[in-house]
Formats: sequence, C-alpha cells, structure tokens
Amino acid sequence: MDNRKIITSALALSIAAFCTACGNGSKSSESSIIPEETVAEATEAPTEEVTEEELIPPVPAEASDPNTVTFDDGEFFFAEAKTTDKDSAQGTLEIADFEGNPMLRFTDSGSNFADGTVQKIQIDAAKLLSPEDVAKVRSIDFDLYADATSDKLATEAEENVKAPGWIGGGGGANTTGDKWYDFAEFSGGEYNFEMSGPVHVTFKFLLAAGGICWDADMDEASFLIMRWGAQNEGNLYLDNIVFYDENGESLPIVYSNTDETTETEDTSEASEESTPEEAAEAQ
Repeated sequence: MDNRKIITSALALSIAAFCTACGNGSKSSESSIIPEETVAEATEAPTEEVTEEELIPPVPAEASDPNTVTFDDGEFFFAEAKTTDKDSAQGTLEIADFEGNPMLRFTDSGSNFADGTVQKIQIDAAKLLSPEDVAKVRSIDFDLYADATSDKLATEAEENVKAPGWIGGGGGANTTGDKWYDFAEFSGGEYNFEMSGPVHVTFKFLLAAGGICWDADMDEASFLIMRWGAQNEGNLYLDNIVFYDENGESLPIVYSNTDETTETEDTSEASEESTPEEAAEAQ
C-alpha cells in the first residue's frame, strides 16, 4: 500500500510539473511576439513623421485683412532700399513672384553674408494712410521671407546647403519731434529650403501713450525693417503689410503719390482751359 501511494504521488507531481512547463512555454511565446510588433511600430512611426515634415515645401501666407498692402498691383513707390548707413547691405527693390504671389524683394548685391551687413527696407506710411489714420497707428504687421542664392549654409547635418537658415532682425521708426523709436527684435526660426516660409512680424509703438508715435502733421512717417545675422547669401522679401489702431482695427490703405497727383491735376487744368465754352466766353 505504501509503495502504491508513493508511486501515485510521484505520478501526480510529474503531471503537475508538465502542465506548468506547458503554461510557461505559452506565456513565453506570446511575450516574444508582442514586443517585436511594438518595437517595429515605435521605430517606424517617428521616421515616417520626420520625413513627411521635411518634404513639405514652404508656401506664401495669404492676406486675411481687406486693408493689406499685398504688392499685387506692382506698386512700391512708398518703399526704398536703405543703403546709405555704414552697416547697410547694398541692393535694390523690385517686385518678385513666389508661388504666384507677388512680393517686394530686396535684391541683394551679394555682399551681405561676406561683409556682415544688414538688409534694410524702409516704408513710408504717410504715402499709404490718410494723415488722420497715420496718427492712429499703434502696431504694424507684415510677413518676411528670405531665399538663398548660394550654398554656403552649414547645418548640423551637412555643409554647403542652399538655404537661408535662421531669419531674424529688428526695426524702428521716426516719431513726433523727429525722434527714433526702436521696435522689439524678431526671430523666425530655421529654414532649410531654398526659399523660407513666412516670418510673421509685429512692430508695436509701446510708448504711444507718452506721445512716442506718429502724428497727422508728419510729412514722412517711416518705419525701417532690418534683417541681420544672415547665414548665407540671399534676398529679403516683404509682403502683407497691415496697420492697426489701439483697438486692433485695421486702417484703410489710401495710396498718396504726390508726383502722380500733381500730374493729374495739371492735366485736368490744361483740359479745362481749352474747352469751347471758355473760348466763347472770352470772345
């Protein structure tokens, strides 16, 4: 009897051990499959995301306000390239097209990067707004772009890249009493395509309450846009200028080209002097 009990107990222990081994084997098999799928997903997803972002080219910003200077009409008599300062980059202004969108371009002479000079565009708001609205301006919004005309950009990944890289700068304006006011600096990040995306900039007259702003009697109400720290040869683009009052309402654009207005008035007067009615009265 004792021998049979011993044999029965040994057999039971053997069966239990076999079942446990099978159960452990099943768990081990499942755990070896699931991590492989998880690792594969975790490895592939970021690679696809990064690649997709890098392949999206920049596009121009659309004007969203009706009172926007878009340069679509080809006019820029209110702008000039500021090239007379010691630190000024040499260049000229012209209208250039980017993805079907006309912009004002500071076409650099090719010395900006090598000489460490500053690209400057000056805008006269007195030629864009009525005198009453010139005095109401409290902030100015616009979009800037830059392109690359050489492959001198060095990034962490590679050398000789044809892209503008970092875009940043600052600006200022003449104010009442012919004083100069400095706007806050701006930075638009890094751009690795040949043409950058839009850098949206806001210039604010933060001291307007103290009279540091424009007034209605100013013949010239100019503000200066400056791009510095260029990492490659290239040009500067300006688009979508909007002027806002203290309530954040955009001010209407009214072109005021003195030379063109004078010519129109002179022509009108000459036409009136030669009318048949006046000739008859003179007789």
